[in-house]
Amino acid sequence: MRITSRSVAALAAAASLFSSVHAISKISRGGRYLYDESGNRFYIKGIAYQEMSGTSVASASNPFGEPTDYIDPLSNGTACQRDLPFLQQLKVNAIRAYSVNSSLNHDACMQAFSGAGIYAIIDLSLPVNGSIDRASPAWSTNLLDLYINTIDTFSKYDNVLAFNVGNEVVIADNGTDAAPFIKAAVRDIKAYLASKGSSILVGYASIDGSSDFRTELANYLSCDPSNSGSGSTAIDLYGLNNYEWCGNSTFQASYAGVESDFSNFNVPAYFSEFGCITSPPRVWTEVAALFSPEMSPVWSGGLAFSYFPDASVQGQFGMVNISVDGSSVMTGNDFNALASQYGQVNPPNTPNQSAAGNTNYPSCPAQSATFLASSSLPPTPNDQSCQCLDTTLSCLFTPQTDNYTAIVGDLLDTGCSLLGQAGGNCNDIAGNGSTGDYGRVSFCDPPIKLSFVFSEYYQANNRNPQSCNFAGNATVNNTAPSDVSSANAAATSCFASASSVFTPTAPAGSGSLSSSASSKSPSGAVPLIGDVRALWGMGAMVVVGVASGVWTLA
Repeated sequence: MRITSRSVAALAAAASLFSSVHAISKISRGGRYLYDESGNRFYIKGIAYQEMSGTSVASASNPFGEPTDYIDPLSNGTACQRDLPFLQQLKVNAIRAYSVNSSLNHDACMQAFSGAGIYAIIDLSLPVNGSIDRASPAWSTNLLDLYINTIDTFSKYDNVLAFNVGNEVVIADNGTDAAPFIKAAVRDIKAYLASKGSSILVGYASIDGSSDFRTELANYLSCDPSNSGSGSTAIDLYGLNNYEWCGNSTFQASYAGVESDFSNFNVPAYFSEFGCITSPPRVWTEVAALFSPEMSPVWSGGLAFSYFPDASVQGQFGMVNISVDGSSVMTGNDFNALASQYGQVNPPNTPNQSAAGNTNYPSCPAQSATFLASSSLPPTPNDQSCQCLDTTLSCLFTPQTDNYTAIVGDLLDTGCSLLGQAGGNCNDIAGNGSTGDYGRVSFCDPPIKLSFVFSEYYQANNRNPQSCNFAGNATVNNTAPSDVSSANAAATSCFASASSVFTPTAPAGSGSLSSSASSKSPSGAVPLIGDVRALWGMGAMVVVGVASGVWTLA
């Protein structure tokens, strides 16, 4: 079915006038469930809403790949008005956006969706160098500032249901040492939202991996390591990217296992992606099961993947095609089948809000052979300490290229290797999520970490100017303290009064996008820079905050 832009605009305008009479209801959490302001249970009945852009890099453990750049789906009001009638045909009440640009204006899209009763789940991470890297994880100032900028941009809208701090960061049991960094991000983002008086939920979307780490990870992200019951480090909302139901399956064949695994889960949970394509056509019969009394005691709905086309090694996802000029939409069989299934949804309104009780936060799971996450979390990234340190460093990273992200990894490899040969080490910039050991500079952004390593090597070589070169990517800082002892004292003083955990504040110059996405096109596309593989050289020793766990499927 093809609809022109003129008819779409007319339908959208009519829908907006009709739906704007009532303000969208505020959604809150009660126990392990979601409720609207009337006290009725709220189920997420949604769809992934992110247009693909760039190329995807697949891996053996995650063949669906990860994008190299993105198009902000909520910055183009004309496109949102074009799509709104189709979202209403699907009868969705939520969309999920995986990557957004905090420097763009989102009023038209967010207000149109709010008027139509559609909530948004916003992922805070960005492709390439704007998320927690599963290969060498860190929770650092550049990521915190990026996340806060996005929160400040979107928290003013009444239909933001949740912010996701990550998507599929942990994809195997040998990567669970990244979980403490996710949990630290949850802690700091929740504290920041609370400081702003915001009740927007904080969530994480997990890959549907083997149950020996999947449930342990979920329990870890929703636990309280202090056993105080405060839940300050626990997610508010857990998403599972689940594709187990293929074709015209059954609950017993596809969902009985995951239902059992999460039967005692403590926070609201939903399927943050669903919609298997390996047994076409997609008939979406899993919808009836997901919203049935059989699954409603555990799950609060889900999001079908995906409105826009999205290719994978398994085949083609997507329910619509957009014309080349962007003016019209053609729906497919997947769209029609999902609209039919979503139209029949009538989940039980139980338990009532008064019976839901408070959310309980259990103690954290113990480490095991397949779950290596420590209950000791990384500190809150401290911009002030990192900027102070930067002024004391004697050898500064001054890249020869604007695309410096392409060389940071190799330079850290080189710097740490040379520093080791000179009798030093890179422990100060490293973080280990298995042991719970985090270097004092581990939360600083990659350029400052690199300058720190350069300076350590420069000092170990008696400040020989030749030791501060690194193929022309380093320069002696003549304003730094003039001797080693003074430099060490100045660096130490930068961290002397820093608290390990505190409520973050908006970064200086908030409102401008981080360097990971500073170049924008009018369409909202952000051409990101650098070769992500160049940043993977340090393994577990060096923590460089680059891409992983961004917009991938289970």
